[in-house]
Amino acid sequence: QVQVVESGGGLVQPGGSLNLTCTASGTIFSTYAMGWYRRTPGQDQGTQRELVASILRGGSADYSDSVEGRFVISEDSAKNTVYLQMNNLKPADTAVYYCNHYGRGADGAKDYWGQGSQVVVSS
Repeated sequence: QVQVVESGGGLVQPGGSLNLTCTASGTIFSTYAMGWYRRTPGQDQGTQRELVASILRGGSADYSDSVEGRFVISEDSAKNTVYLQMNNLKPADTAVYYCNHYGRGADGAKDYWGQGSQVVVSS
C-alpha cells in the first residue's frame, strides 16, 4: 500500500502566500509523477478534480492556466515529497487541495490520493 499525506494550507489574505507539502510512503517500486489537484467550494463531489500542477519524476512541470506564474511545484525525489509554493493567492484559489502520487506499488501502477488540505483565501 501507498500512503499519501499532505500538510500546510490554512487561511490567508488575498495576495498572500502558502506552502503545501506532500509525502508518499509505503511500498513504492516506482514514482512516475506527483501533482496537486483541487476541488472548489460548491463543486459536485462526483466531478473531476482540477489539475493545479504536476511534475514528472526527474522531468518537467506542468501548470493550469489559472495558476501559471503564481504557483511553483518542486520535488525531493529521494523523499518522495512534492511541494507547492502558492504566491499572490486569490479568492478563486479557495479549495481543497489534493496530492496525487502516480506510480507502481505492490498492487501495480495506479493513482494514490491524499486526504485533502483546505486552503481559504479571504480578507
